[in-house]
Amino acid sequence: MKRELDMLVVQMHSAGVSYAEAVRQFKRRYILEVLAQHKGNQCKAAEDLGMHRNTLSRTLAELDMDTTQIRLGMRRPPASERPRLESITRGVVGSR
Repeated sequence: MKRELDMLVVQMHSAGVSYAEAVRQFKRRYILEVLAQHKGNQCKAAEDLGMHRNTLSRTLAELDMDTTQIRLGMRRPPASERPRLESITRGVVGSR
């Protein structure tokens, strides 16, 4: 992992990415990953990150991360958009 990080740092520096932008992008990606692990639950993500939920919320705002989109992206689709069990089982039974 250290080698991959070193290569990424070299690439970013060579491409002219500023330190502030590199830190910003790292924070965004890291927080997004932790939120995904907790299915968008900010309380659990904040605990995992070792910060208060309000601090996480403020950090999300500072990073221009739309928490609504994060939560919606991690939810199951509405029942009307999910495949119905009958149609799935009919396809399996009918193919035998």
